[in-house]
Amino acid sequence: MEVATGALPSLLPKLRNLLVGEYKLQKGVKGEIMFLQAELESMKAALERLSEAPAERLDKQDKIWARDVRELSYDIEDSIDTFMVRGKGSEQAKGFKKYVYRSLDLLTRFKFRHNIAIEIRDIKSRVIEVCNRRDRYKIGSAIAQPAKTTVDPRLLVQYTKAAELVGIDGPRDEVIKILVEGNEAPKKQDKIVSIVGFGGLGKTTLAKAVYEKLRAQFDCSAFVSVSQNPHMDKLFQDMFCQLAKKNNARINVIDEIKEFLQNKRYIIVLDDIWDISVWNLMGHVLPDNNGGCRIITTTRNFNVAQQVGGAYKLMKPLCLHDSKALFYRRIFANEDKDKCPDDQLAEVSDKILKKCSGVPLAIITVASLLASKGRNIIEWYKVYKSMGTGLENDQNVRNMRNILSLSYYDMPSDLRTCLLYLSMFPEDYKINKVRLIYMWLAEGFIQYEKQDQSIFDVGESYFNDLINRSMIQPIHDWYSGVIEGCQVHDMVLDLIRSLSNEENFVSVLNDTGNTSPPNAIRRLFLQNAKEDHSMTWTNKSLQQVRSVFVFPSALALMPVLDSFRVTRVLDLHGCNLSKSYSLKHLGNLFHLRYLGLRGTNIAQLPEEIGNLSFLQTLDITRNKISSLPPTFVQLRNLMFLYIDWSARLPSGIGKMTCLEYLLLRIDDSTMDAIEEMGQLLELRVLRIVFNKWNNNLVEYRSKLQKIKNLYIEVIDGRRSIGGLDAWVAPQHLCRLNTVRSCWFSTLPAWMSQSVLPNLSFLWIAVRELQLKDLEILGRLPVLHSLELEVDHVSLGVCGRFNIGVGLFPCLVYCKFWGFVEPVVFQQGAMPRLRELYLDLFFMWEARETTTSDGGPDLSLGNLPLLQNVFIEFRSEVASTEEVEQVKATLRRAAEIHPNHPRLTML
Repeated sequence: MEVATGALPSLLPKLRNLLVGEYKLQKGVKGEIMFLQAELESMKAALERLSEAPAERLDKQDKIWARDVRELSYDIEDSIDTFMVRGKGSEQAKGFKKYVYRSLDLLTRFKFRHNIAIEIRDIKSRVIEVCNRRDRYKIGSAIAQPAKTTVDPRLLVQYTKAAELVGIDGPRDEVIKILVEGNEAPKKQDKIVSIVGFGGLGKTTLAKAVYEKLRAQFDCSAFVSVSQNPHMDKLFQDMFCQLAKKNNARINVIDEIKEFLQNKRYIIVLDDIWDISVWNLMGHVLPDNNGGCRIITTTRNFNVAQQVGGAYKLMKPLCLHDSKALFYRRIFANEDKDKCPDDQLAEVSDKILKKCSGVPLAIITVASLLASKGRNIIEWYKVYKSMGTGLENDQNVRNMRNILSLSYYDMPSDLRTCLLYLSMFPEDYKINKVRLIYMWLAEGFIQYEKQDQSIFDVGESYFNDLINRSMIQPIHDWYSGVIEGCQVHDMVLDLIRSLSNEENFVSVLNDTGNTSPPNAIRRLFLQNAKEDHSMTWTNKSLQQVRSVFVFPSALALMPVLDSFRVTRVLDLHGCNLSKSYSLKHLGNLFHLRYLGLRGTNIAQLPEEIGNLSFLQTLDITRNKISSLPPTFVQLRNLMFLYIDWSARLPSGIGKMTCLEYLLLRIDDSTMDAIEEMGQLLELRVLRIVFNKWNNNLVEYRSKLQKIKNLYIEVIDGRRSIGGLDAWVAPQHLCRLNTVRSCWFSTLPAWMSQSVLPNLSFLWIAVRELQLKDLEILGRLPVLHSLELEVDHVSLGVCGRFNIGVGLFPCLVYCKFWGFVEPVVFQQGAMPRLRELYLDLFFMWEARETTTSDGGPDLSLGNLPLLQNVFIEFRSEVASTEEVEQVKATLRRAAEIHPNHPRLTML
């Protein structure tokens, strides 16, 4: 069973809180709650035992009983949450009105406690009834809470360096040969390769490998995922953004793309095309520039590949040699040999690989499972025996699902629940990590016991665990290199959708499924709106819906908010609420934990927002909201607040002591917010924008010892000099951006690898920097993004700065600004750098930093992964001839670089 424990993990702690909390229960009710607690704990243990076996192996009666317990747990939690909301008084009124309201509130709460007593007794009867259906419980030990997990670095190689995956070189070179040989051919079909094969063989991986190998030879490039139900406008916008490197396309983006691509050499990958009509539209947009374009498509449908042209049907499973290399690399990080490093495991490894039949996804999935088993041969044989027939005879989706199910059922039940939540997203959807974790928290999927640990960190460990198990694929942020989101492989998505449908976990309305929704809808996902959907939900009760997720195209189907009574998650991201939908009843959603209103075109929040006492996450960015209502500060459980810079917070935010993420705009009228900020001791992410620098910042910020990410900006452009010199960063700092707010006089002593082992993003301005300081920064072990501005021109500081061997091992993005002489990169420095920004002042005199023709010798050839170089000339003393000479030298350096990086000079 995939969601066998239902709401029990989050329900049991709430029952304990009722017994010890400030809720005044009627006589006898506590005893009945204690009875419920004991029975439900036993049920949870029994369900966890059942959940260890795949659904097809369970007795039918066990399935029915587990379903009843799960549904009952949801209903009990809804009742308990309702009591916890209404069992406390209101804080909105003041003065005499507060006295009147308090008197009425006491009467109301007395009546409500009477009603909850009756409801608890009814729940007890239902629990006893369910218990009597089963003769005895199979009580086992509960699965332990997973510890904080980091992403396995061996697995990240599988995604970040697809070209280095075993078995990919041959097919990659074949596809490249086809594309290159078609260089002079007049027919457009000869410039297209359509990679065809079923899911799991690596079509996307192959297309990505070819794309990365060739893209530097073209003027522009794009890699877009089409998927089964593409949103064409969004798809074309994404294509334009990648091609033109900007987001400001005109309303008619198709014409914009056609105009931009005229007379340009381009390469484009259209990944996962399901319908030929999509290709007909996209092919019409892409001009044939006299042999200057290359197009790669991937599809599961051979007929589609034939119609597109250039069908490449040589997608074969991996040979045994490559299968072993991929298998052992994942488990043992053995990249050079195809022999098992442990002779005792060789025989069972061969048996497992035979059942995987060379399918890369199956191999990686099983290997990820075995990686957590160590070298225990008994555990390995258990995995082998539980694989069933697998892929031994027929390579199809059903057999692949058997392999995926094996890894799925090996996960703890709470992790399985988190994965199933992803079944509501469409194919190829890029799921933001932070947004997803907030939804998990709101649903109660994340459980933690250590009060000194951030619940978000626990949720992030769940996310990382899913990556380590190869159940989701990571998406990395370009600048910081950190994982910002994920995608679900089609095979995994098929699996979790099937499991979700079987157990009524998510109800999805889209263009591909017309199944009748269940009577008890727990989670509602509105993806597409069609005329024949208009009556789909009319006769369905929405009183039990826990999550509501709406795409803009389906807003017309969205019921009024008053229809939802126990909803925890409401996400209307991108839906236009300015005309067609009202937030009038938002204050009645007392159970709400997550509210996503990003980009909904609203101008204000209702005063009743203060009623949402359980709210944990609020995202109202990209709207027209100028200020939040005074009742906003009543949200005492709010942890994550996302607002625009233009939105002003009311006074009293110091009372919102649970806040972990906060954005503040400080001006003359809101100076008190700085002092209140010092009371928010749980803050982990703080972004502040000042109209002008405030010297009190250091005093209050020093109290915030849990800060991980800090961003400070001053709007008037007058940066403080030395304003942060006295501040000492906490050891767990991960991101720091103060480059637009102040100058550090010198590099702070605390900025070293021993003090900041987790620093990955650093944008700072340091007036005077020494070579030893650059070496200190270069030894930061996980630094991915660096923007470093110095004031050497004003101070008259000269001297050559060489980036030595082994420095900046993880840096992906780098910007050096204000150095008098060019920074030089020695071989072995910045081995992962992809994007470089520099400015040149034409003030250097040291001949060893120039080439024989007088241009700057930056040694760009020593940066093996370099893709983009941006150089700005900032000196007014150089002649036009000198500037052109330097530009010519830089162009030659880019031309002879193996990657042929794109060079932009301003």
